Amino acid sequence: MSELGLDYSTTWGRRYSARFVRHVIQHFLFRPYLQWAAHLEVRGLENLEGSRPVIFTANHASHLDTALVLSALPAKIRNRTVVAAAMDNFFMDRRTARRTVLMFNAIPVDRHKVNRRSAQIALDLVQDHWNLLIYPEGGRTPDGMLHEFKGGAAYLAERAGASVIPTYVHESGFLQGPKWAKAPMYVDVPRRRRHRVIVAFDKPLRSDEGESIRHFNARIEAAVEQLGREVSGNPDYGIVRDSN
Repeated sequence: MSELGLDYSTTWGRRYSARFVRHVIQHFLFRPYLQWAAHLEVRGLENLEGSRPVIFTANHASHLDTALVLSALPAKIRNRTVVAAAMDNFFMDRRTARRTVLMFNAIPVDRHKVNRRSAQIALDLVQDHWNLLIYPEGGRTPDGMLHEFKGGAAYLAERAGASVIPTYVHESGFLQGPKWAKAPMYVDVPRRRRHRVIVAFDKPLRSDEGESIRHFNARIEAAVEQLGREVSGNPDYGIVRDSN
């Protein structure tokens, strides 16, 4: 019987057979649907040119964000990308865990505390030249704003020598909001089957020599914040500092 949580093995999800099935699901099901439902606009693809691996650090408003970001990526990059998924949401039930790994090439992470084990799983994959999509806020926004980033992405990028691609997903919460989002601005409105969404990628960031993880994390956070302001046109979009 397979273990759950951080003990759930995702190795099978990176084997050829699973990768083939995932490519079919993502390319022939997710992408056409999201192109229709989200009128998906992608910006900044020129910022993805260059060396691999990269770590995508995205804001998080909806459970659809992962499918949207993956659909925005060129196939060559998408097929070598793993997704950091909340252990407590997606890896506590075997059926959910299998589905999440098969569809998104996900790995479990503990979003509530620093966990060396989940960090090592992600680090090993990045060092093996897999790209990583991670949501540094640790969960979906409760109010539509950007919340302060945990330092995991900065740590992984520094340790692996990887570039960070600041990523912003605009208004994904409005797409079937009551089903997939959390913030009242998305859930307290009629459910929409279609809503225009923008996925934007910024220029890559790298840790400077001698730079602390805390400072690098702040730069990543600021880059996503600024990208959000530029794409949304809202100068008030910004970081909410958590009180804990």
